[in-house]
Amino acid sequence: MNTVTQLVREFSGQEFSQEPSADRLLAASRAMADHYARMEHAIVVLSDLRANTSRIWYGGFSRTLGLASPGEPREVSSIWEEEIFRLIHPDDLARKHLQELCFFHFIKNQPRRRRGDYCLMSRLRMKTATHGYMPVLHRMFYIADPAHAAQRLAMCLYGPLFFEMPSACLVVDWIDGHTEELEVPRTSKILSPRETQILRLIDRGLTSKEIASMLSISIHTVSRHRQEILGKLQVKNSIEACRLAKDLRLL
Repeated sequence: MNTVTQLVREFSGQEFSQEPSADRLLAASRAMADHYARMEHAIVVLSDLRANTSRIWYGGFSRTLGLASPGEPREVSSIWEEEIFRLIHPDDLARKHLQELCFFHFIKNQPRRRRGDYCLMSRLRMKTATHGYMPVLHRMFYIADPAHAAQRLAMCLYGPLFFEMPSACLVVDWIDGHTEELEVPRTSKILSPRETQILRLIDRGLTSKEIASMLSISIHTVSRHRQEILGKLQVKNSIEACRLAKDLRLL
């Protein structure tokens, strides 16, 4: 299972609110996106994970990339801004999706009242209108609704990178300015140390009985850990779990 498929499964597996307040938040978020595009000249993508749609605002930076001229936002019947993805260096695009999966897990583990305080900030290479690559700053926010657990709205901003980033990808706390590299410390928290240990043994081809004997635990305990691993990684079987864990650098 690739990272995009995993993201789609996790997004669509949420229990979204149908209350009017959720639609009011969508309207407010659209106004916010419009302001970002106008003030920062950024390309802004607001994705509605419940409706599987996006709205794209083309700030002045879009001219640099050879995209649509600034004007009215465009509706897309997908949460993926493929028009923009085609301009991202292939290596950076694969890494971007993986980072977003890790960030989604990070956000889910935060208190609801704090989920809107964090931003994923990453460095990308994007092809310009003259067909060369330039450094671009990508920022991603989940627009939190403290009353509901599901993350319905995601906002991505693309603009020129005009400063040196200490890392290719950071999680930024906008409240206190704290930054932390995403990839190693955050992904390691998806699985517990025992779950990681058991998944390593599964990846080596050991059976539940062999794992139980090696770790001096019951087969029932091994089975319980297996189910926890599948649930946390949102996969159907151990083969998919091992493959995804490797993609996330858990193994």
